Amino acid sequence: MSTAQKLKMGMVGGGRDAFIGAVHRHAAWLDGQIELVAGCFSSDPEKSRLSGEDLGIAPGRIYHSYEEMATAEAKLPEGERIDFVAIVTPNFLHAPVAMAFIDKGFHIVCDKPLTAQLEDAERLYKAVEDSGLIFALTHNYTGYPMVKEARERVQRGEIGEILKIVAEYPQGWLADQIEQDGQKQAAWRTDPEKAGGSCCLGDIGTHAENLGRYITGLKIESLCAHFTTFVEGRPLEDDANLLVRYENGAVGILYASQISLGEENNLTIRIYGTKGALAWKQEHPNELFLTLKDQPIQTLRRGNPYLGAASQRFTRIPPGHPEAFIEAFANIYLEAARAIRDRKAGRSTYDYDFPTVGDGLYGMQFLSTAIRSAASGEKWTKFVG
Repeated sequence: MSTAQKLKMGMVGGGRDAFIGAVHRHAAWLDGQIELVAGCFSSDPEKSRLSGEDLGIAPGRIYHSYEEMATAEAKLPEGERIDFVAIVTPNFLHAPVAMAFIDKGFHIVCDKPLTAQLEDAERLYKAVEDSGLIFALTHNYTGYPMVKEARERVQRGEIGEILKIVAEYPQGWLADQIEQDGQKQAAWRTDPEKAGGSCCLGDIGTHAENLGRYITGLKIESLCAHFTTFVEGRPLEDDANLLVRYENGAVGILYASQISLGEENNLTIRIYGTKGALAWKQEHPNELFLTLKDQPIQTLRRGNPYLGAASQRFTRIPPGHPEAFIEAFANIYLEAARAIRDRKAGRSTYDYDFPTVGDGLYGMQFLSTAIRSAASGEKWTKFVG
């Protein structure tokens, strides 16, 4: 594929020392369909300039603000301007940045959660729906081939009617108050002005909820949430425990923690049905465990011919060669790129497999419900979506 055929990407955020911006860039580059041509990489103009230079961006396409970038890119001729923008800022900037680019007619790939506040998510959802633009949200764990295999087996009815979902996401990196020591990633995640009303659940617990919903298709009827702030002086929770009731009568347990010492990124999900069970661990992502009633546990491994079509389609290399975090992110970019190409060509298809602005709005409704429940004396709180 020649450079002229690649989709042109802009980026807001993701400058020097930013973790997630580099992840997005690696993912976008992986399949050779996307090139980064413009960006506002920091709210500090000098840092944005230096970051753009690091990435080989032409000086005239390194911007001082996202507003300047949206306006300037929209004035460029078709074929030169960006096709879409990747938003990799802290949560509180997702909505204003997205709205600025939607207003100029640009497609969006945005890091999760959708916004910092539910009201902003509702406005953003309406703006995307009214515009008809592509909006992909990087709930990246849905991109793993074995997660897609789990979803396909649930859809086939292989484990029967879903009875129980157990999703857990423990980390230990915030067990100390490192936000006071200049740790940038901790500083904004624990700041209510930048993260919104939640730290732990908003940062990682939303991934656990989204993963369960992606695999099973089940929506929440009500939940009971308990938040704890273990680190003294921290204004937001660093540990969250939830009981969940689903609309089909299934129940669930969801817990997220950032003070669990010894844990790194141990997102795990277990799904129990009337005929069997499935289990997947993010730290061992190339395996899916299937247990059917009265049978031994089966270990299904990525890349093998006995797997379903969805898993096979999003696998790049033969079995035995691990695929992981970057590739899962890249699968979202791959599907978003397909959707954007179809839109540019006037094709209308609806089989895209990536989280949308609707998933983002649901995630914010989940987060809002959990925050209300955690602050309530009644605890069980009806989900309002």
